Amino acid sequence: MYEIFNDFLANKKNICIIQAENPDGDSLGSAIALDYLLPEKNVSLYCPIDIPKYLHYFNDWARVSCEFDYKADGYIIVDTAAKVLLSKLLEDPAIKNRLFSAPVLVIDHHETPDDLEFPHESIIEIRPACADVIFRIAKNLALPIEKEAADAIFQGILSDTLGLTSASVTSETFETAAELTRLGSNIASLEEHRREFMKKSPRILNYKADLIKRIEYSLDGELATVHIPWEDISEYSSEYNPNVLILEEMRLVENVKVAVAIKTYPDGKVTGKIRSDTSAPIADKIAGYFGGGGHPYAAGFRTYDTSYDEVVKDLVDITPKLLLEQSELINKE
Repeated sequence: MYEIFNDFLANKKNICIIQAENPDGDSLGSAIALDYLLPEKNVSLYCPIDIPKYLHYFNDWARVSCEFDYKADGYIIVDTAAKVLLSKLLEDPAIKNRLFSAPVLVIDHHETPDDLEFPHESIIEIRPACADVIFRIAKNLALPIEKEAADAIFQGILSDTLGLTSASVTSETFETAAELTRLGSNIASLEEHRREFMKKSPRILNYKADLIKRIEYSLDGELATVHIPWEDISEYSSEYNPNVLILEEMRLVENVKVAVAIKTYPDGKVTGKIRSDTSAPIADKIAGYFGGGGHPYAAGFRTYDTSYDEVVKDLVDITPKLLLEQSELINKE
């Protein structure tokens, strides 16, 4: 499977690495790591939106540009194989045409089905993080992994596994962490650097307090939702992503099995970020109802021409059914 990577790179000098329009630590770490792993190539890093400030703890975050490289010989999409997460690209006729006409390789780790319509090859392996897949590719193809690449890979894995604490982590994940440590990466230094950039201003802390007061509980407290309207997005997102501020707090409330942060936009777009309790890993199934996807414990979706109240109503309808299905599945095992 990993040989696809070498075959894709053959006879190509200019490579553009693409993140989806919802960049996170895993997608950013994967993109930066690939940049370091391909020193013989001219690599450009693209994301359709500015990298959020909370991700600026990555040393090379500024390498990512919002300017699409139309002259690249090939394109590598990291951390997604879902059409809905690439809608900004596909809404641009010039970019869409380029993706339909140029070689494209997708590297992902999600269980969400690959529904991309343009021709492409794929390396999709269910692992805790896309950066973990990148590491497997490099290791199996004997690509030199310098400290900078090891740091980016480690940061990507740490981001998607909540510091190696999520349910997706296996013994193999810790073996990978050990190998990255031997390559010069240091988890303590990476975490210290991340925490420095994660510090909040008094204004953001006050906003977080406001968000906490807005949380709504349904289904006897098993479902927690919060509305993040466009006014909040435009005012605070450049400084701190509201989802990041609130989701873990919601998930840690007693009795909450599903937490959803819902953003609404002026154009009718509604996005949802979902976190599931370890006793109810159904985040991906909830997201799938709205056409999204992700992991059993963390997922997301995007829908249009609806409202916060309508999304909550759907969540209240489908969540009990999915919780029951999950409970029955566990009992069978």
